[in-house]
Amino acid sequence: MTARLISLNVGQPAPLRYRQKWVTTAFGKQPVSGGRRLTSGGIDGDAQADRSVHGGPAKAACVYPVEHYPIWTARLGRSLAIPSFGENFTTEGLLEEDVCIGDRFRVGQALVEVSQPRQPCFKLATWNGEPRFARWVQESGRTGFYFRCLEEGVVQSGDLIVLVERPFPWATIAEANRLMHRTKQDRAGLERMLALPALSESWRQTFQRRLAGIVESSSMRLDGPPD
Repeated sequence: MTARLISLNVGQPAPLRYRQKWVTTAFGKQPVSGGRRLTSGGIDGDAQADRSVHGGPAKAACVYPVEHYPIWTARLGRSLAIPSFGENFTTEGLLEEDVCIGDRFRVGQALVEVSQPRQPCFKLATWNGEPRFARWVQESGRTGFYFRCLEEGVVQSGDLIVLVERPFPWATIAEANRLMHRTKQDRAGLERMLALPALSESWRQTFQRRLAGIVESSSMRLDGPPD
């Protein structure tokens, strides 16, 4: 698989009006020309306002496919400028049904690994002026995903994104989204996903809690009511 980095985007925290208050977010990223260094902590010149849910080793770069832009343009009835999804990498050729957890890609000088799908939040909806937008993106499965950085290096718009390794070809981003958002009681699916060493810790914890609940519920049914 060979894809391309269409736009490299970075941003700094800034205020964003949300309902009756202001929140701080680095969602408003801008395309940059020339190379930027990608490290395990992110891209030079990029930052996150809330490090408890954004950034970190599993989320060095947020990725969103350029192929989805026409779909959302049609639904919103207006054009969307890149990067309207707050992504660091706007890509061509990497779709959720094709990309897998654990995939490793060479991007410019850097080596990256797919860690988890992106989970859209209220800031996506607020930035794009549609309260339902985050839910639409989640329900569609067109969420994008995250890269962790395994080998640091300079990346820039126009770089090829070349598949180096695919150890788990069944573990697509679409499959991870299905387990997280739709078929939540799929015990076998959760167990398979939890066996992936590349899965991010935050998604691992969510799936572990859900699996524990399924196991407990099953045990209670087998044991029957108390005498």
